[in-house]
Order: sequence, then structure tokens, then C-alpha cells
Amino acid sequence: MSLKQQYDVIIIGGSFAGLSAAMALGRSRRQVLIIDNNQPCNRQTPHSHNLIAHDGDTPASIKAKALEQVLAYNTVTLLENTVVKAERTPAGFVIGTADNQEFASAKLIFASGVKDELPPIPGLQECWGITLIHCPYCHGYEVSDKRLGAIANGDIAYHLAGLLPNWSTNLTIFTNGAVTLSEEQLAKLKEHNIPIIETPVRSLIHQQGVLSAIELSDGKRVDLDAVFIRPSSTQHSPLPAALGCEIKDGLIVVDELQRTTVPGIYAAGDNSTRFRALSMAIAAGTKAGAGVNWEILEERF
Repeated sequence: MSLKQQYDVIIIGGSFAGLSAAMALGRSRRQVLIIDNNQPCNRQTPHSHNLIAHDGDTPASIKAKALEQVLAYNTVTLLENTVVKAERTPAGFVIGTADNQEFASAKLIFASGVKDELPPIPGLQECWGITLIHCPYCHGYEVSDKRLGAIANGDIAYHLAGLLPNWSTNLTIFTNGAVTLSEEQLAKLKEHNIPIIETPVRSLIHQQGVLSAIELSDGKRVDLDAVFIRPSSTQHSPLPAALGCEIKDGLIVVDELQRTTVPGIYAAGDNSTRFRALSMAIAAGTKAGAGVNWEILEERF
């Protein structure tokens, strides 16, 4: 490997949190390298909502505009690649990419996101982000008063049963197996006339991600327009943990300025919060960029 240029900050991940951090740092005249493999978790989502000034725009168009504006700062560079290793050095950090390049920086920001782990049910991957959705604040308005389902059990099912009727009272809970809700929770769902189906889900019937029905293991079909699900997720990059960053409940632990538990390393976006929305990622990226810049100023003043 050959060591490339030394940067003030390397940002791993170039979606909304990463670009927001890069803008704050570019405007602070820091030498910044963004490394991104262009695999955002919302790449199938047709429209972004609940983001003022961009309500209804596609994630790709918002990101393209953001990237254009960020790269207008001549101290910010984008590299399309995948980071596969990172290590601490006396001067900061050295990271390595999939094509055997190495880059050094004083600070690191992980805006690397998370990887959603959907159940192995045919149709889920194809519908994900289109009519299989996780956030009613981002997508609920568009399915108002339509036929909704939720694939969930236990406390998550109960939470969705209380949340989703604000958008549509035509709601069915699919536990995909034996019910694990408490007797009190079941009574509340019955009180609100929310049916529960325990029969395992065989597949989602759809056309190019547009749902028409859920097919059950007994062959029965339930016509639906959209389904909500809260999948588990894992860190997209193993490197924060490898560098010693504390991970709690699957998320990187950060403080109010997005500092991790390892000095010099920051994290922003979906990898460090349950609030998975563009506005949250943008805000976290701005905080991380400002926090990193202030840390550098303190060290070099």
C-alpha cells in the first residue's frame, strides 16, 4: 500500500450525515476526505418526506444537490470506495480502502449507517422503502386511510398498533407466528378493533415493490396497500467497534457533539441514533463537523 495525502478529517460515509459534516468542515477550511461506496439505506425509497424545503423530493436528488454544494469547497474531496481497515497512529489514524490505498487523518467521522436485517420472506427486499416502510412520520401521510398491515409481535406490535391508527384505522397486525403480546396489550387491541393474524407470512405480493397483498402460509391472501415493519439492524461498518468505540444496543455511543468513547473519533447518522430521518442525520452531521473543528482548534491553538 502507498500512503496518500494527510487530511485533517476523513469521513467514512457520504450520505446525509457525512455530507453535512463535510460542509461544516469545508466551511471551516479543513482538509477533508469523504469516502463513500454509494450504498445508502434509502436507495429504494422513491420520495423523502418530513424534511422541510425538500418534502417529496427523491433521496437521490437531494443527495446530488448536497454533494454538488459540498464539493464546491476546494478543501473537500470525494473518493468512491469502501473502507476496509482503520488503525490508530501517533498522529491520528490511517485507513485502508478495498483497492489497497491508504489515507491518514487527524480525526475520523463515521457516517457509515446501519444495515437492515429483514426477515427472509420473499418480497420484503423488493418492497423495502417503497410500500414496506418503517417510519410513519416519513411515509405515513402517503398511505392515509389505506389498508395497512404491520409485521410485528410483542411490544413492537403494540407500539405500532397505538401509533398507526392516526393515519389509518384499517390496520391488521401480522405476528408471523404465535402471539407474544401480553393479555393487557391484547385487550387493548381488541378494544380498538385491530385484528391479529398469527399465521406465518409466506410472501409479499407486489409489482416492482408496489404491494397488493400478504400471502400467508395457509394460502390465504390479505389485500393491503402498505406494511410497516421495524427490522433489526447492525452496524454497516465493523471498524468503529474494532477501534474500541463503545456499541450499545447496536448503536455507537456518542455525546451531544457526536464524540464516541474513543478520542478523535466521531459518529453521526443512523449508526448512532434510533431517530432514522434525514433531518436527524443532517443535524448530527453538522454537530459532528463543528465538534471536530473545535477539537482541532483547541489542540493547535
